[in-house]
Amino acid sequence: MHRKMNGTPLFCSSLNNKGMGIQLSFQLLVAIITAVLVITTLSMSRGIKEAPKLVEKQPQKRSLSSCNFYSGKWVFDNQSRPLYNGTNCSFMDDGMACQKYGRKNLDYLYWKWQPNDCDLPRFNAKAMLEKLRNKRVVYVGDSLNRNQWVSMVCILEPEIPNHLKYVHYNGSLVTFKAIEYNATIDFYWAPLLVESNCDDPLYHRVEERIVRINSIEKHARIWQDADVFVFNSYLWWRLNLKVLWGSFESANAKYEHLGMLHTYELGLQTWADWLETHVDRTKTRVFFVSLAPTHNRAEDWGKANGQNCYSETEPISNAEYWGSESDPEMMRLVEVAIKKLKEKSGLKVDLLNITQLSEYRKEAHSSIYRKHWDPLTKEQLANPSTYADCIHWCLSGVPDVWNHFLYVYLLYL
Repeated sequence: MHRKMNGTPLFCSSLNNKGMGIQLSFQLLVAIITAVLVITTLSMSRGIKEAPKLVEKQPQKRSLSSCNFYSGKWVFDNQSRPLYNGTNCSFMDDGMACQKYGRKNLDYLYWKWQPNDCDLPRFNAKAMLEKLRNKRVVYVGDSLNRNQWVSMVCILEPEIPNHLKYVHYNGSLVTFKAIEYNATIDFYWAPLLVESNCDDPLYHRVEERIVRINSIEKHARIWQDADVFVFNSYLWWRLNLKVLWGSFESANAKYEHLGMLHTYELGLQTWADWLETHVDRTKTRVFFVSLAPTHNRAEDWGKANGQNCYSETEPISNAEYWGSESDPEMMRLVEVAIKKLKEKSGLKVDLLNITQLSEYRKEAHSSIYRKHWDPLTKEQLANPSTYADCIHWCLSGVPDVWNHFLYVYLLYL
């Protein structure tokens, strides 16, 4: 060891004897130890001074239970969106299959809803199917509710082998079955929830629309055993409905006009009364989807009068935008009915408040890119905006977000 150390260039000229070598070796060791201690002390000192930087974090976003999912913005995301390929969905509706019917601008597929104060968990179709094992979900309402039902079926069906899924049509009831999970996802056509002369799923375009405001059993007996209800009803109430007191078959039936808001309020009360007496609070979840906005008046977002959603390619960027065809009073009536139901009977109904976020998506409607069940006239072909559908939505698209909220409620809340 000494021979090796004495042979190093640094000390060869000064180490003339064994004692001197040992002394210098000891001094060198002390110097090394001292240097290490100094460096360590400085590092620790520097670490203490910089410690506050390590504990400084961005404010944590609220938990899902306290998050307002409905306040946020649309973010373009071509990595995680769309949730499914609409052209491959076995059960797509031709009124929503925009790519199939020639839409070329596909930016509408890639907008993700981003809440301001939380992140939505990724939609896991397998987890949703597992959650729905041995359960029945029923979407009850109008064609916008069917729009949402098709969206859910298209999200889930890629995870199910072809021989283990099917759709069955039976009048107003459409049933999707995931056999392996024994999960049923139904859509039931009841545009006014209560009984009306518009209840035929194919032939409901009647000139004088009549609602039997205090009768719901005709419909409810079909869907009363559901584990999850997803209700909606809005647009059909904005028509000039006539209220029927009595039955359609009665010769002594009375009719009267009560005004849109009052008629809607009475219909919601009949719906709430049925829920109060029939829903099993220990196992059943109930949701009501708020009004889905339409975009028939382009002047609302600064375009020329007489135009609509046709040819639109981008969302509305004004966070304060609210369309003139969306009625806040009708939304308040829903909120009041839900609140009364909770206070009176303890039954909780979760409101999926999709209105404001959907207001921004003027470019996401089916527009002219759908099947047209009636032949188009020369006048219509010359002016496509005259037959653009600015009510229903392309799929994949906006209704996927509505179902994403439903997924969060069912799996996390």
